[in-house]
Amino acid sequence: MAPQPRKQFAQHWLRSEKALNKIVAAAQLQRSDRILEIGPGTGILTRQLLPQVQSVVAVEIDRDLCELLVKKLGSIDNFLLLQGDFLSLDLNTQLAFFPAFQKPNKVVANIPYNITGPILEKLLGTIAQPATEPFETIVLLVQKEVAQRLSAKSGSRMFGALSVRVQYLAECEFICDVPAKAFVPPPKVDSAVVRLHPRVVEPPVNEPKHLEMLVKLGFSSKRKMLRNNLQSVVERDRLTHLLEQLEVNSQVRAEDLSVQQWVTLSNTLTSSSQSPIPNP
Repeated sequence: MAPQPRKQFAQHWLRSEKALNKIVAAAQLQRSDRILEIGPGTGILTRQLLPQVQSVVAVEIDRDLCELLVKKLGSIDNFLLLQGDFLSLDLNTQLAFFPAFQKPNKVVANIPYNITGPILEKLLGTIAQPATEPFETIVLLVQKEVAQRLSAKSGSRMFGALSVRVQYLAECEFICDVPAKAFVPPPKVDSAVVRLHPRVVEPPVNEPKHLEMLVKLGFSSKRKMLRNNLQSVVERDRLTHLLEQLEVNSQVRAEDLSVQQWVTLSNTLTSSSQSPIPNP
């Protein structure tokens, strides 16, 4: 008897062939690709991936599911299953024990929604500490609202601090909707597939921690103008003057600035000859 989905691991198993096909297509797979799959569950996505790529390294925390996956897929040469919590797993250390498996270059996964943020941070890093060896492509099935925030354009209501933090590190693309009924058991929210291509922003931010602080403060109250949200770290008149220099309306809200404008604002503030900006 197959294991039942567990609430403690936020397990919702995809059953839609249409959604599976769209996930695989979004990954733009090549025979030479080495895939990392986080939370393979019962292996339905894994089975789709294995014939098309060089290897699949799957990380699963649930022991019962690991037993099931070994029975189903354990004899397949290009499949490696690692049991453990992805967030605490040192992938490079683990792969050192399996010389036939090289470091994955792509991620394709239906991830647990309750740890989406920490997973994104582990895959991409942060503004202050970007991933040193970024993946080429990351395709994730996530909560629809999260997908909308990841891919939102500046000026839209969905554009927020998460959008800036992730889009500084990667190009983000909304691929398709996936309805709740595509899962067993169905989650309480709809889902979506998102594709991320890690990148380096040019020009980069001079002081990453300063940008992180600015973004956090800037989006602390989305209804307020940016100059009000940032008044604890930069005097309002000075910020108004800087925004005008950047040809940005002085009454903008945080969501109106693009990622590049956030970078330019941070660089301008930190390179100013005036007194340094205090920590909030």
